[in-house]
Amino acid sequence: MSRQNYIFTSESVSEGHPDKVCDRISDAVLDAFLTEEPEARVACETFATTNRVVIGGEVGLSDQAKLREYMGRIDQIARDCIKDIGYEQDKFHHETVEITNLLHEQSAHIAQGVDASGNKDEGAGDQGIMFGYATTETPALMPAPIQYSHAILRRLAEVRKNGTEPALGPDAKSQLSVIYRNGKPVGVSSIVLSTQHLDEALTSADIRAIVEPYIREVLPEGWIGADTVWHVNPTGKFVIGGPDGDAGLTGRKIIVDTYGGAAPHGGGAFSGKDPTKVDRSAAYAARYLAKNVVAAGMAEKCTIQLSYAIGVSAPLSIYADTHGTGTVADAEIEAAIPKVMNLTPRGIRTHLGLNKPIYERTAAYGHFGREPEADGGFSWERTDLAEALKKAV
Repeated sequence: MSRQNYIFTSESVSEGHPDKVCDRISDAVLDAFLTEEPEARVACETFATTNRVVIGGEVGLSDQAKLREYMGRIDQIARDCIKDIGYEQDKFHHETVEITNLLHEQSAHIAQGVDASGNKDEGAGDQGIMFGYATTETPALMPAPIQYSHAILRRLAEVRKNGTEPALGPDAKSQLSVIYRNGKPVGVSSIVLSTQHLDEALTSADIRAIVEPYIREVLPEGWIGADTVWHVNPTGKFVIGGPDGDAGLTGRKIIVDTYGGAAPHGGGAFSGKDPTKVDRSAAYAARYLAKNVVAAGMAEKCTIQLSYAIGVSAPLSIYADTHGTGTVADAEIEAAIPKVMNLTPRGIRTHLGLNKPIYERTAAYGHFGREPEADGGFSWERTDLAEALKKAV
């Protein structure tokens, strides 16, 4: 029997956090290449620090002339990301930051293992394990601590960027400690919010007065009580933010990107990777499967694990765990999954429509728990597989 009464904590970071600046640039580069060619190969990493952005990794297009052309666009792609996030600091400004592009063509040795040829099906872009998770504790079938930590920062970004709260800066972090009673989230024991601000005269109390109404707006009614502990800008002033305050790197916020620690993580980052990389596409597929298991009423919680080997098309294993909440046996779910979805890299990309420029929008506020979009964005959040799963068990 799992614990029913406890406190669980998750954190989120804003689009202006140094690591998220890097994720955004890497995914914007990916989208640019996918716009040119749906089968483009991209593994883009970004590093950011004071007055400097360095972009490296491997890219590939079938047209070498187009590849050279797109290489020349990288500088402006990065500047556009930084501008949209809102950085105009003396030591990190979208107009003056120095950008170094070290991207190069994809390794032929990697390509030969991944590409389809002759009788060989397209293989996975790397070995690894990927996890997906879903739970009934929020409408989005996400764990409450991470879902509402994201929601706080998204709301603060909205009011910062639309001019309602011009004192706020782009860099921010949130953290919620959520109280569970009888296995359900019922409140928050503590709220931590650190946000960059542009006016040096503002105190922690001033910042709390700005952000508290938006936090109360986002959290479910009754979750904040007299005993809730607040820590808003607990270190005092937070004027120097972003990569000027702390270096950033692509792929360093994998728990923020997924389930906030409430579920396992295979260890692979998402941003900057095209969907032949199963680190990304199979993690999306695992979330899609877990969410559909829960949406089908087959469990209140579900974890799905998939595993792959580089150059091999079929998954090596499929594992399901409904944490004692299942209405059907976990082994039956495992057997049903390959009947309703082709889990080869090509099958995943086709089923979820992943060969599209839909990734820049995923770079902040979580890859999961978002609404599916008309152009195919967040397609892995659909619940259109639920009926097929029920019929397959």
